[in-house]
Amino acid sequence: MNVKVREEGDVTVLEISGKIMGGPDAEQFHGLIKKLLADGKTKHLVNLGRVNWINSTGLGILIAGYTSVKDDGGQFKLLNVSERIDSILMVTKLAGIFDSYDDLESALASFQD
Repeated sequence: MNVKVREEGDVTVLEISGKIMGGPDAEQFHGLIKKLLADGKTKHLVNLGRVNWINSTGLGILIAGYTSVKDDGGQFKLLNVSERIDSILMVTKLAGIFDSYDDLESALASFQD
């Protein structure tokens, strides 16, 4: 799993690519989220458009990120969820937890609420 961070106004976009499978990825992602929150970044948009595989541990990474951000009063949303990942979210009942968007413009606009 590779993560690139960029800013779109006051929204932090986390561009994830590769496989989300746990292990060292979990620590890396959780550390990144904690650092962003410590820096006052509370609006997080996770772009999954380049993720080609996710397993149950990978879902746990996303849930942990979501929980950390929500507990800090922030927002954690998903962008470009593939059909495969979306079906996993549906089966696990997590689709109702994550706000998910198909395009950057509508995702960014959703943070203005």
